Amino acid sequence: MKAYFGRRYMMSVSHRLHTTALTGEQNRAAYGKCNNEHGHGHNYFVEVLVGGAVDGETGMVVDLVALDEAVRSQVLERFDHANLNLDPLFADRVPTTENLCRTIFTLVKDALPAGELEQVRVEETENNSFECRAGG
Repeated sequence: MKAYFGRRYMMSVSHRLHTTALTGEQNRAAYGKCNNEHGHGHNYFVEVLVGGAVDGETGMVVDLVALDEAVRSQVLERFDHANLNLDPLFADRVPTTENLCRTIFTLVKDALPAGELEQVRVEETENNSFECRAGG
């Protein structure tokens, strides 16, 4: 039987939604106020869901301390209080929250000590959330 463990983190991040593939007018039409040349920020909530077999000795799917370290070192230290537009991972893509969610999924998956990363959910506002799931 597979079990799941979820953990929630918070980070403050700024970005400007803009692409050189579009004209200024097209960027304003596509991204609205999120195209503000000075950028804007969000207090994101990042939820990580890990699945797997329950370890017979520890009774856990994943070591909470190891998971926290993976998220801290790969995600929070990199993005908290940062501007996504200045991060090399977004040099060739618009720093939308969809792309941020995909990036976080990859970073955590590659650093996960045990278990299988099932899902990453990023809550941008009380009305907007984004999810990336394994195999999808």
